[in-house]
Amino acid sequence: MDTRGFVGRRSGRDNATRLPPGQSLTADFPVLSAGPTPKVDLASWRFTLKVGPRPVASWTWEEFGRLPQTSWTRDIHCVTTWSKFDTPWTGVLVDDVLAAAGIEAPTPFVLAHSFDDYATNVPFADLGGGKAMVATLYEGRPITPDHGGPARLLVPHLYFWKSAKWLKALQFTQKDEPGFWETHGYHMRGDPWQEERYSDD
Repeated sequence: MDTRGFVGRRSGRDNATRLPPGQSLTADFPVLSAGPTPKVDLASWRFTLKVGPRPVASWTWEEFGRLPQTSWTRDIHCVTTWSKFDTPWTGVLVDDVLAAAGIEAPTPFVLAHSFDDYATNVPFADLGGGKAMVATLYEGRPITPDHGGPARLLVPHLYFWKSAKWLKALQFTQKDEPGFWETHGYHMRGDPWQEERYSDD
């Protein structure tokens, strides 16, 4: 994983309860990627919800923008040890995606798929209940491609590799299937407070 722009510092006492163990606070927003940034054309962009291989709902960019919008300010934590506080996002809660599709979660397991063929597994327990969104704005502006725009998954309570960039689909699976980084030794869940960085943590 490539990380650019990380200048870390340890948090003061006031922020100690917000900083997971082993993390350093940064005012920057480092750029991380497993490969080159894909070019995603909004005219052909589609977001799809799947149960196994079967699509159950799909939205164009315009259609997705008409779904209920939620704004959040959240702390984020990267497995490479940086944390950034108070990051502002706007997007569609995963709960609202399912409501728009007219379904409830059919399995406990989800794979998030990206336009660069990246995938990561996230238990639905970490997506539902207002815990995650498909974000389209950062600081009130469209998310830039290097940070995962036009749309990225945002699961702020897990390490940031779980917040898949360039999101194109959420797929419910019958079992907890590892994604890209999980097959390369990263943890299947990735809780920063438990330091679940790697498979043997």
